[in-house]
Amino acid sequence: MGIKILADSACDLTTNYYNEFDIEMVPLTVHLDDKNYEDGKTIHPKTVYDAMREGKTPKTSQVTPNTFQSIFTSYAKANQPLLYFSFSSQLSGTYQTAKMMEQEVKETYPEAPIHVIDTKCASLGYGLVVLHAAKLAKQGKSVNAIIESTKTCAKNMEHIFTVDNLEYLYRGGRVSRTAAFVGTLLKIKPILHVEDGKLIPLEKIRGSKKLFHRMLEIMEERGENISSQTIAISHGDDVERAEQLAAMIKEKFNVKEIIIEMVGSAIGAHSGPGTIALFFLNNTDFERP
Repeated sequence: MGIKILADSACDLTTNYYNEFDIEMVPLTVHLDDKNYEDGKTIHPKTVYDAMREGKTPKTSQVTPNTFQSIFTSYAKANQPLLYFSFSSQLSGTYQTAKMMEQEVKETYPEAPIHVIDTKCASLGYGLVVLHAAKLAKQGKSVNAIIESTKTCAKNMEHIFTVDNLEYLYRGGRVSRTAAFVGTLLKIKPILHVEDGKLIPLEKIRGSKKLFHRMLEIMEERGENISSQTIAISHGDDVERAEQLAAMIKEKFNVKEIIIEMVGSAIGAHSGPGTIALFFLNNTDFERP
C-alpha cells in the first residue's frame, strides 16, 4: 500500500490532476441561494462568479469534523500512510479541525500513520504544493522525505495576485469600506501576496495596463530559476487575461510549463470575478520531482 496524499478543494486543482496523481480531495462547502454545495464537486466556479456579478454574496464553510474523522479512521484501520496537506490555517479553520480529528482518531489507533500539515498556501499555489507531494509519493519516497520536501516547497511558494473589484475584498473583511470605494473610483488595482499564510497588500497600481508588467517585475525580483519551474495562474472567470499573462511570462522567462485553472468556488466567493493570481517558487534549492 502506497502513501496517499489528501488535499482540500481550496487547492483549485481539477479532477484530471486528482486522477493522474492519485490524490484524494475533500471539499469545502459553498452556501448560495439557501443551498449548500461541495466545492469542486457539485458547483462550478462560474455559477458563483455569475451570482456575485448579480450582487449575491456566497458564503463558505470549512470541512466538517465528521468528514475528517471518517477519512482518517478508514486509513487508520487499513494502516495506510495518509498525508493531508491543508489550505492555509490563516484563511480557514480546516487545518485546525483536521488536527483535532487526527488526535481523536489516534486515541483509538495510536500508531496510525496519519499526518496533517499546514501548507500556508492557497489556490494553485497550494495546488502546486500538493502536486509536488503527490509526485514524490508516486516515486516511492518515504513519508518523512515527502513531508520535509513539501514543507520546503510550500515555504518558498510565492502568491502574487490582484482583484478586479475591491468590493469583494471589502465584503470579506480584507479592506475597509473607504479603501474599496476610493480604490474603485480611482481605478486602483491592488497587488497582494501571501505571507506566512495571510493575505497581505503589497502595492497599489493605477490602471490595469501597468498591472501585469509590475507582476512580472515582482516575479523577476522574487523568483529563482523561473524557466525551469512549473508556473501556475488562476483566474476568476477571466481566462483571456490569464492567457495574456501566461504569454508574457513565456516570452520574458522562456517558461515551458504553465498551468492555468479557474479560482475555485470557495476561494472565488471571497476574491470575486476578475481575480488573477500568479504562483512560482522563490527558491528551488531542494529536491523536486
